[in-house]
Amino acid sequence: MESERFHVISLRQAYDFPTIGLSAITHHLFYFTAGSGKSVLWCVISRLLLETWYLPYMLTSSKIVGDMEELHEAGLALVLYFYFDFNDTDKQSRRALLSSFLDQLSARSDPHCDLLSDLYLTYDRGARQPNDDCLMQCLKDMLNIPGQGPVYMIMDAVDECPNKLGMPSQREEVLETIKDLVGLRLPYLRICVTSRPEVDIRTALKPEASHSVSLHDEDGQKQDIINYIVYVVRHDKRMGSWRDEDRKYVIKTLSEQANGM
Repeated sequence: MESERFHVISLRQAYDFPTIGLSAITHHLFYFTAGSGKSVLWCVISRLLLETWYLPYMLTSSKIVGDMEELHEAGLALVLYFYFDFNDTDKQSRRALLSSFLDQLSARSDPHCDLLSDLYLTYDRGARQPNDDCLMQCLKDMLNIPGQGPVYMIMDAVDECPNKLGMPSQREEVLETIKDLVGLRLPYLRICVTSRPEVDIRTALKPEASHSVSLHDEDGQKQDIINYIVYVVRHDKRMGSWRDEDRKYVIKTLSEQANGM
């Protein structure tokens, strides 16, 4: 079913969300090259998703985090966000992802908090540490609490999760976790993932995708890059003394080798 699949989409398609059956889509995958602006795109998509599903609710904040916080406070949805940070080893693992989601859920709902408290007591009030499987089961139990509203689960920059050490690697564990969450088939759970189109990520998640579009291959993205290069070259004071043919050569070379970034 369409509602049980990821959705891979371009920025251009984002503005057509209301015309592509948005209400039937619950899981989304966005993947682009490094530096192509996938986190910025997610901000655009998030705003469109929220405005479409909650049209009467006016989004006035200039920052998407603020918008989502307002949804939290209004009780319209639960929004969970985790960023896999290449510069922070504590934010690159399945355990970090699960711990963060459990913490975010428990902070927003008494029933969710009760489940986490039970887990805490089971492991001797923190004297022992639950393994990842226990954390995953606790998260599933939270997500299966009946009567809850929409839950947005956002996993940003999955490609920054290491894929070199361990059997399985940290990234492989994260990808399996995503597939497990999709497998819950919860109608109110909306999963969004952003990543570069690395082979292992595509192999794991693309079979779930209903559409596949890479931002760096989009004509609009390429033209925006060219426009930016032209503007910088023509307005940078340090290039003001360059010969016209030199500026044209720089514009041509950078435009051809930008690769979507």
